Amino acid sequence: MSRTSRTMLAGRMNFTTRTFAVQEVPVPDPGPGEVRVRVRAAGVCLSDVHLIDGRLRPMLLQGDEVTLGHEVAGEVDLLGDGVTGTAPGARVIVGAGKRVGDVVWTMGVDYDGGWAEYVVAPAEVLVPIPDTLPFEQAAIIPDAVSTPWGAVEWTGRVKAGEAVGVWGVGGLGAHGVQLLRFMGAAPIVAVDPVEAARERALEFGADLALDPQDPDLAARIAAATGGAGLDVALDFAGVAPVRSQALEALGAGGRLVLVGISGGPLTVESDGLFQYGRKQILGHYGSEPRHVVDLVRLNALGRLDFSRSVSGALPLEDAAKAVERLESKQGNPIRLVLIP
Repeated sequence: MSRTSRTMLAGRMNFTTRTFAVQEVPVPDPGPGEVRVRVRAAGVCLSDVHLIDGRLRPMLLQGDEVTLGHEVAGEVDLLGDGVTGTAPGARVIVGAGKRVGDVVWTMGVDYDGGWAEYVVAPAEVLVPIPDTLPFEQAAIIPDAVSTPWGAVEWTGRVKAGEAVGVWGVGGLGAHGVQLLRFMGAAPIVAVDPVEAARERALEFGADLALDPQDPDLAARIAAATGGAGLDVALDFAGVAPVRSQALEALGAGGRLVLVGISGGPLTVESDGLFQYGRKQILGHYGSEPRHVVDLVRLNALGRLDFSRSVSGALPLEDAAKAVERLESKQGNPIRLVLIP
């Protein structure tokens, strides 16, 4: 497609009227240094759900509306002025953010994202993908896989042989378990109230899967770690009781990594025990561009397999149904994707 005034479908969120709808909008043209990508698949994330239900709001959005979608893969369609190093037809992942001055804006939050037939992005955020990586699997890498990878490898500094707990085995947590297994963490303890999620955690590589309501949870974690407690706990749930439970499960010098966002206060119930145990609380958000590149390379080398990660694909016009399925956990999805 060349520069044109044609229209396309896009999933638009209006933050003034609090309404979401898939509607016709003009096809965007790339500016200097930008590329237009024909979207082949776009992931549906809980962050998208929270933007629609009002729990999250953009901080940098210029205007009232935005096209949602920060997990995107497709084909290069049109180059803006000055763009080199890629060509129409190239298969790519679109990075989930761009730098504006000293600030990183998030695609699908602060500027138009990929719940659309076409998306425009800076050329430097595109990551080439091989023909062996399906678009549906590639699309979810920029968040569902790279966020836990960043939490594990970067913020959490997990080393082989360390005992790690994962609270919440949804779209992020399931990949967290998979990546921990790949890195050699041992044992891996998954904690989730949903039985199907616990079963999935074991399939993805957890050594033990527990219900947070289990009265013997602390004892079972202690037994699994030889009484030492966890070296690292990853909170993918963003729920206050989870954080208290995870902190208690940490051993001396243990690290709690906060990935899920609660929107509320962070409370340490006993500062004395926390300090005596020399425990740490680390905040984590998103990932670095290198994490997406790493994951594509590891997949191409056969080290990581994302074929189990896509729980369903829906047409773009059914975006609202996808949001409803994810919010209600219908079918206990890892990730749903939209196909324009």
